[in-house]
Amino acid sequence: MSQHNHDHDHSHSPSHDKGALEHHHTVIGELLCHLPYAIFSVAFSMICLSLLSFITASDGSAAANYYRLFHNFHFLHLLFAATGAILTFRRFSDNAFLGAIVGLAVPVFFCTFSDAFLPYLGGRMVNLNMHFHWCFLSHLDTVLPFLGVGMINGWVMSSHASNLQLFYSLGFHFLHIFISSMASILYLVSFGFNNWWAHMGFVFLFLIGAVLIPCTLSDIVVPMLFARAGKKNK
Repeated sequence: MSQHNHDHDHSHSPSHDKGALEHHHTVIGELLCHLPYAIFSVAFSMICLSLLSFITASDGSAAANYYRLFHNFHFLHLLFAATGAILTFRRFSDNAFLGAIVGLAVPVFFCTFSDAFLPYLGGRMVNLNMHFHWCFLSHLDTVLPFLGVGMINGWVMSSHASNLQLFYSLGFHFLHIFISSMASILYLVSFGFNNWWAHMGFVFLFLIGAVLIPCTLSDIVVPMLFARAGKKNK
């Protein structure tokens, strides 16, 4: 999201963006910058889940619907995370090989961490017998198209004028975090947290951390660190 805070020139080439390497935001600063996005995204996701619960309450299809919806949002999260990681990396480096590694590894780790592992951990914290489900083992044939298209999308967007990247920064990062919030809360209810509404305070606070930290690290911090490391090794 914070690409727009770094963009004071309109050079199209990552190698010309030398001033961006003097990035003055700390990790804590980035987290605070993204905190309002996370708060509102989690709040909206809880509203959406409440509406879904009301709609599906009478036909007994809630669990199956939540399970399907979790996968939809998780796959979309991979798309957005890969796009964001490539965009940030390309602002600081034009190393195509290292960029491909970042665009692949960052979503694999952080989307799994945010959408599955942390919700699983949250359920265990309230003594639920949660099931851990990793889509890269169960649905690799579906995961890879979203991941690959996200990487291509980030590379294409990074080659265009900075106003397109700014549009992504301002609008799509909120959508990225909202999608992550939906995936996380749907994981909870898909794999055992059926009475989440009785623990709304815990769910709200836990999910803010579950989406804030991984999304900030995957969109901004980790791609930037890899890009800087690649430049130093040249």
